[in-house]
Amino acid sequence: MSFSSTPSITTSLHDTLLHISQNPYPYIPNPPNCPRRASVALILRIRPSRHDLPPSAPQVFPYPEPPTDQRLANFFEQSWVKNGDPELLFIKRAAREGDRWTSHVALPGGKRDPTDATDKDVAVRETSEEIGLDLRGERCVYVGNLPERVVSTSWGSVPIMVLCPFIFVWICPAFPPLQLQPAEIASTHWVPLRVLLSPSVRTYEYVNVSDRFAKQGGVVLKSLLKPTIGKMRFSAIRLRPSESLYCSSTKEYFSDDPQPKKRSAQSDRPLLLWGLTLGMVADFLDQLPPHDSVELWEYPTLTSPDLRIIINLLTRNIKKRNTERLRGSAHDGTGNQTAMDGETTAVTMLESGGPIIGKNKTKEHAVGVMLDGYYDAMKKGVWIGAGLRLMSTLALIWWIIKWYRFRSNKEEEVLYSKCSYFESFCSTFFYIRGNLFGGKGGGVYEERLHVQPTLNFGPVKSAAIIKKDLGRLGLDTLFTMHGDRMMRVD
Repeated sequence: MSFSSTPSITTSLHDTLLHISQNPYPYIPNPPNCPRRASVALILRIRPSRHDLPPSAPQVFPYPEPPTDQRLANFFEQSWVKNGDPELLFIKRAAREGDRWTSHVALPGGKRDPTDATDKDVAVRETSEEIGLDLRGERCVYVGNLPERVVSTSWGSVPIMVLCPFIFVWICPAFPPLQLQPAEIASTHWVPLRVLLSPSVRTYEYVNVSDRFAKQGGVVLKSLLKPTIGKMRFSAIRLRPSESLYCSSTKEYFSDDPQPKKRSAQSDRPLLLWGLTLGMVADFLDQLPPHDSVELWEYPTLTSPDLRIIINLLTRNIKKRNTERLRGSAHDGTGNQTAMDGETTAVTMLESGGPIIGKNKTKEHAVGVMLDGYYDAMKKGVWIGAGLRLMSTLALIWWIIKWYRFRSNKEEEVLYSKCSYFESFCSTFFYIRGNLFGGKGGGVYEERLHVQPTLNFGPVKSAAIIKKDLGRLGLDTLFTMHGDRMMRVD
């Protein structure tokens, strides 16, 4: 992606943040039997250019603080900000057994406690506990929120929480050192927005989701589906941080075991942004020029070629409908699914609102519009494909059995035909020989042959020629020649 033909990314970021602050997304209540809520923080900062360093004294706002739009305007009008590089903060969660999001790239945040007054307070508290960054005060500006979504498991049938993303901008040139919580955070990474917007970092994450299709089928169904379904392919972004900080006290960073085990695959994996976090980040990036972050995103699918074909056929009209809806159709009031990972799916329920920046003309999160109804059709495609595979396997087994029986019967018929032909030939031969030369007639197989190599009286042949005939007829295992005498092999 080239930014030469687009406005400055910093200027576009200012416009986007101003729009978000003036058009908040509505509060989403918890579904029945789902009391949990969680919040995450999208934390932005501007990395100064070496050619345009910020002043030594930070900007000080009068008390009381001006409104958000004024604080943003004062911040973005500074020269070092205009020429700087906007970045977004990501965390990599520590490896923990039993955690559905273990070692995932995510945003700072966590679950709401009874002591939290608002969902925004959850994001502020969790950020302070996880990475030691205080989002309160004059050094940070709270901008607004992104669409809230209901996170569910079991293909959207069991809601587990409401997820609320909030945006903060760090406006102080100096950034404080972070203090990572070893039990929760393995590392933090600042990634430039221009990297996140580039098509060159688009990639895929492959996840085994066979258990999700067989949770109600028992061990037998799981064992059958796991090798046949393959893995699910999700869109992802390969992160290229400008600055990283690792929690040195975690075993992922360094193990003090005197006999260290082989490094796990998780520790060697690249930083991939995907799943629920990618869905929230894509909603934000799609509001920045050239407004094509969702277009670069691809629908999740399976790696098995036959299942992929079936899913494409079932979802063709859904993809077309959702693309048209994203580019201008009105909100219909239905729930929409967003990017999912190997365990969970997110759904949003929103009301129409004010003007929208970019190609997404709805007040919904962009990825959610694209995935409306897609996973339901994909699940049907998986079961259809599994049924077709079962039928094909049974048909192949039936054909092999039938072919084997046919071949066995055919071999018996051919062998019987050859034996009958040869016995008839021998009987005729010996009968003629007996009549012509006064020998014994009939089909006596131990009859002595009068070998006359220089004579050829029709069926009368030498022992060598008869031996060749046995080989041509495939009967050399049933009869043998001893000199000029032919014997049946019992």
